[in-house]
Amino acid sequence: MPSLWSLFVLVSLSRTLSGLNVAARNARKLYLGTATNSDQWNDTAYFDILRNDAEFGQVTPANVMKWFATEPEEGVFTFEDADVIANFTKETGKLLRGHNCVWYNQLPEWLLNGTFTAPELAFIVTRHCFNLVDRYKGHVWDVINEAFNDDGTYRSDIFFNTLNTTYIPLALYAASAADPNAKLYINDFNIEGIGAKSTALKSLIKWLKSENVPIDGVGLQSHFTVGGVPPTLQQNIEEFVALGLEVAITELDIRFTSLPPDAAGIAQQKKDYEAVIAACNAVERCVGVTLWDFTDKYSWIPGTFPGQGDACPWDENYVKRPAYEGIIEGFRRPQHH
Repeated sequence: MPSLWSLFVLVSLSRTLSGLNVAARNARKLYLGTATNSDQWNDTAYFDILRNDAEFGQVTPANVMKWFATEPEEGVFTFEDADVIANFTKETGKLLRGHNCVWYNQLPEWLLNGTFTAPELAFIVTRHCFNLVDRYKGHVWDVINEAFNDDGTYRSDIFFNTLNTTYIPLALYAASAADPNAKLYINDFNIEGIGAKSTALKSLIKWLKSENVPIDGVGLQSHFTVGGVPPTLQQNIEEFVALGLEVAITELDIRFTSLPPDAAGIAQQKKDYEAVIAACNAVERCVGVTLWDFTDKYSWIPGTFPGQGDACPWDENYVKRPAYEGIIEGFRRPQHH
């Protein structure tokens, strides 16, 4: 009976084709992806996992599309390093997330130490966003990154101090002019649960929408501590979606605040990864999840939070933590569409 035989083959295939991206796609998400730096690709153990479509269907350049790397001198654009990652995604068929157009951090000296009038800086922001998105068309972009303080006020930086909030629509209009088909996001941390910061972002979204400024999505960075996943995560995702947006989990890692972790901590981390994935899984327009690199070997956490870490689904020796299974289980949780 060929029909039974083909069913058997399909079941066998689905068992052998396991992986984080396979689990995401089976749950009707667009991808499970990871941030990466191409200088890590000489590490063949790393590169083999990165390249595997069963594990990762999407890539975010961790650094090379940021302002310091793409416009190191005023009006001089350098795309060589970013092209390496963009070309890799073309060759492998993985999705690319542009990261990012406007952020207060990792700025080149000429911009950081410059004195610009409002019209000058408005031109600089517009030119930068246009050229960057124009170079990498057809993708999703974190156009605005980390515009708010935790209390919901706007972050005081070169852009806000010179242009007030006008830099936000300026950047979005420029990105949209470069590529009308790009999906344009605002990305931030500590907006994953309901609170002052996520409320401020919702107000901004409503204002942008009322002014017909192009905005498609919100990125929830999701740099959590073990035991610290906000209980209002799913409700918050639903509230962003209700504003006419899509949502993505863009920079997921869940770190221990002291090392080494004990067995209870490791079990909690698995639960936390499952909870984050399940929250996204439960909302149809939460489109995908990106890890902020998949192995502790290249995690940003120890450099930024000394004494903390073990935040990724693979440890520094590429051994999968229980967190890995937590992600798989989160995608298997029931969906309410």
